[in-house]
Amino acid sequence: MKNKIIIVISLVILAVLSLTACTPSQNSDPTENLTAQIETLNARIKDLEEENQALKAQLSNQTEDSPNLLITALKTMELLKNKEMAKLADMVHPQKGLRFSPYFFVDVQNDKVFNAQQVAGLNEDTAVYTWGVYDGIGEPIELTFNDYYDKFVYDEDFLNPHLIGNNTPIGSGNTVDNVAEAYPDGTFIEFHFTGFAPGYDGMDWRSLRLVFEQNEGKWYLVGIIHGQWTI
Repeated sequence: MKNKIIIVISLVILAVLSLTACTPSQNSDPTENLTAQIETLNARIKDLEEENQALKAQLSNQTEDSPNLLITALKTMELLKNKEMAKLADMVHPQKGLRFSPYFFVDVQNDKVFNAQQVAGLNEDTAVYTWGVYDGIGEPIELTFNDYYDKFVYDEDFLNPHLIGNNTPIGSGNTVDNVAEAYPDGTFIEFHFTGFAPGYDGMDWRSLRLVFEQNEGKWYLVGIIHGQWTI
C-alpha cells in the first residue's frame, strides 16, 4: 500500500518534469499548445491527488482494522492502566475467559479465571480470592481484585516498559516458565522492565505478559501473567 502511494506521488513529479521539459511544435501556436498541456496536466494531477487520498485512507483503515496483535496488546494495556474493566471485558475470550497468574508458572488448575461478565465488575468486587501462593513463603495469596491488581497486575507502568517481547520470553527467574504449555494456542506480548535500583543488578525486574488467542479472526485476551524475580 505504501508503495502505491509513493508511485502516485512519483507520477505527479514526472508529469511536472515533462511539462517543464517540453517545447512547443514549430507548426502550432505555442500559447494554445502550452495551455492545452497545462489543462491536461492539471486534470491528471487532480485525478492523482484523489487516488492518493483514497490510498492513504485504505492504508489508515488497514492499520486500524487489521488484527494486529501488538496494537491489540497496547490497547489492552492502556485499559489495564486505567482500570477500565468494563471495556477490558469486551476483549476477554468469550469461551475461555481470562486467567490471572501471579508468577510465570501458570497453574491451569488453580489460577483464578473470570468470564467476561465477571471481569466487567471486578472493580466493584470486594470478595477475597485465593490467587495462588506467595513465592518464597508458600502462604496463600488472599486478596481482593483491587489489591491483587496493585501487586500482581499493574504494579509498574507497563504501558511504558523498557522492552517489549513479541511471543518471546524476556524476564527469567527460578520459577518454571510454562506459558507455552499452559497456552498451546496462545501468543503473548511481554512488557518488561529490566530493573530499577542500581544495587540490585536487575534482580528487581518486572514483567507483565498478555496472552491472546484468536477466535473467528479476532484476538481475545485469555491470560494476564505477572513476572518478577523468584527464589
